[in-house]
Amino acid sequence: MSDHAPRILIVDDGESVRKLLAPLVRHDGYETVGSSGETEAVERFGEAPFDLVVIDPLAPGLDGPALCRRLRSAGPVAILALGAGAGEDEVVATLDAGADEFVTTPLSARELRSRIGALLRRPGAAGAQGGPGAGVIEHGEMRIDPLRRAVTVGGRPAQLTFAEFELLLAMASSPGRVWARDQLLGQVWGASDYRDPRTVDVHIRNLREKVEPEPASPEYVQTVRGVGYRFREDAL
Repeated sequence: MSDHAPRILIVDDGESVRKLLAPLVRHDGYETVGSSGETEAVERFGEAPFDLVVIDPLAPGLDGPALCRRLRSAGPVAILALGAGAGEDEVVATLDAGADEFVTTPLSARELRSRIGALLRRPGAAGAQGGPGAGVIEHGEMRIDPLRRAVTVGGRPAQLTFAEFELLLAMASSPGRVWARDQLLGQVWGASDYRDPRTVDVHIRNLREKVEPEPASPEYVQTVRGVGYRFREDAL
């Protein structure tokens, strides 16, 4: 992350999320910009760069999944969805559309700070050393550049979300290691007792759609039944 104060775009009904974030803005020095609708949010996103977008996908008149897709097509950014009373279908639809995490409210300020901090982290973005290609990971046709946060498979770029990239980077950095879902949650989002391990399954499914030649028969990210996932050790 760069030296500027983290900029957060908040998309809600004008009250819920902004009130929840107000104490964090004062404590951590985040710069926030509010938006009350999908069109306004996309316009503001196009006017200046943001480090994080926080949305209430259940706000009246807001189509959360549609907004996530529009933001994803507009440029790379971490997306955090906050909402009360969301059902499983709503959560999965929002994650499938590109949100990095869906958090059900209410939750403590400490927990929210932890989640926002994890999403704002960008390994290698600040103070990174080495030129292009430094630390690049290659497995078969896959090439992962941590500094550029870029992934190509067979020379074709894969447009990954923040969470998808972090999951792939963690597993590809230790090929053959078996990761439990809870371990992957902690690796990407930080320690927490409140996250649903199924979040990992949704992101892994979406990741496979983007990097696997045959998502139904994954070559790289494999399932270890009853445990979790691993990056295939012999994918070289």
